[in-house]
Amino acid sequence: MADLLKITDELSIPLDEIQLDAVRASGAGGQHVNKVSTAIHLRFDAGRSRHVPPAVLERLLALGDSRVRPDGLIVIKSQESRSQRRNREAALQRLVELLKQASKARKKRIPTRPGRAARKQRLDDKGKRGAVKRLRGRVRDE
Repeated sequence: MADLLKITDELSIPLDEIQLDAVRASGAGGQHVNKVSTAIHLRFDAGRSRHVPPAVLERLLALGDSRVRPDGLIVIKSQESRSQRRNREAALQRLVELLKQASKARKKRIPTRPGRAARKQRLDDKGKRGAVKRLRGRVRDE
C-alpha cells in the first residue's frame, strides 16, 4: 500500500492522491531566483477522495477557507523557504491542519437562560437608560 499521510487516528490519506508541483516562487530574489522552482503547489481533491468521510467533507466545505474550492479541491501554495523540501513539508502540514480542523465535530450548543442577577442588571440598565431619555424630553411648566 502507498505511504499514508496521517491526519487523525481515523483519517489517513494516501500520498499518491496528493499532487505536489514545484513552481517558481514569486517575489524578490537574487540571481538564482529564475533558475530554481522552490515553491510548492499542493492539490488534493477531497471531493473525489474515498478516504475523506462525507461528514468531514461537509465540514471542510463549510469552513469558508479560500484554499478549499466549492467542489472540494484543496489548493495550498507554500513558498516561505528557499528549500523545496521544506516548502513541501510546510504544504503537507497545512493540509493536515486543515483536515484536522474539518474532522472535529462542533459541540451542540445547549441553550441556557440568564440568571437572576443578569436579569436584575438588565432591568436596572433599562431603567437608567429610560431616565436619561426622559430628561432629554420637552421641559414642562408645572
